[in-house]
Amino acid sequence: MEKLFEYQHILLKNLNDKFERFLMKRIHWEERMVGIKGPRGSGKTTLMLQYLKYHLKERDRALYFTVEHPWFLTHNLFYTVEEFYKIGGRYVFIDEVHKYLGWSGELKLIYDAFPDMRLVFSSSSALEIHKGEADLSRRVLMYELPGLSFREYLEFVYDIKVPAYALEEIFSSHTEIARKLSDIDKLLPKFKDYLHHGYYPATKHIAPTVYLAYLYNVINAVLEQDLPAISGLTATTVFKLKRILGIIAESAPFEPNITAIASKTGTGRNTVLHFLHLLRNARLLNFLLRNKHGISALQKPYKIYLENTNLAYALKDNPNDGTLRETFVLNQVVNAGYEITYPGNCDFLIAGKYYIEVGGKNKKVKDGNVYILKDNVLTGFGKTIPLWLFGFLY
Repeated sequence: MEKLFEYQHILLKNLNDKFERFLMKRIHWEERMVGIKGPRGSGKTTLMLQYLKYHLKERDRALYFTVEHPWFLTHNLFYTVEEFYKIGGRYVFIDEVHKYLGWSGELKLIYDAFPDMRLVFSSSSALEIHKGEADLSRRVLMYELPGLSFREYLEFVYDIKVPAYALEEIFSSHTEIARKLSDIDKLLPKFKDYLHHGYYPATKHIAPTVYLAYLYNVINAVLEQDLPAISGLTATTVFKLKRILGIIAESAPFEPNITAIASKTGTGRNTVLHFLHLLRNARLLNFLLRNKHGISALQKPYKIYLENTNLAYALKDNPNDGTLRETFVLNQVVNAGYEITYPGNCDFLIAGKYYIEVGGKNKKVKDGNVYILKDNVLTGFGKTIPLWLFGFLY
């Protein structure tokens, strides 16, 4: 197992804790099995390694590895953990577990065989833990790591540290909060940069022009590697998924005509709905529903958005400003864990009580019960709230 220890040593040596994702403090790391899923490039690997290096008291009894390591060409997962357990190991961190054939069955065996072993694994956001060959839903505590919020982007890229605010705080005290934060140098230009190239942590290490090419690779990897590994998709199916994603990107927010999409892609109506849900689970799309009664496998959303604004820039030349604003609000509210639906009389209904219209600097709303989220303003008053402030929800 020396190769695995060497690999871990190299990764930990080059790691720092200058910036940690918001999820670090929310995870119950002491549970016997913890799963962390999220979109490619969201920082799952770094999160696990930072916990191992800076927060785990028994670091010398821990081992991190990815199932993509050459070791697993000749060794299985259960054997690896068993051998580590025999030499005193009690904490195992497994990366990209969805790429390991039979992952759920072996995780179940490990969980049952070693009661004092703590397991943490990462996977694609498309992974549905209850659909593996062994249902782990009663054994694992699952978390999801989204891309960076605007708040996290400011800290990660510019070392500007400010707290997150609960939804209720923003609606009740947005003027006071915005006045405090408006002292940040070039806040509005930084917000525009975030919308263009700030959602994924790679933004700190590559130029904005290269960043969009990076996103193309992320999208292709999700469609050509992650989804086939999880759902057993064929090359033909992957091609159809790409076509559907292209159709939606061209006109998002997209009010889906399932029959038209089925005709263009040569698939049945139920198959199109299944494909849309696959793309949503992979965090390439976001759904806006008319009601709050869950998202069944065959439920048609009212509108479909790209999951984040960076994808909008990657998949379409000069995306519409109004689309970017709505995409941002939906993305940040969903990532922060709040309910958001379409109420019929305005753009969004958040948490079942806040009616929202989203617009530019000159946006006006006649209904006195509706809040306005305005772009290109530093502060608001009354029911007018700066759009960028919704980037501080997590």
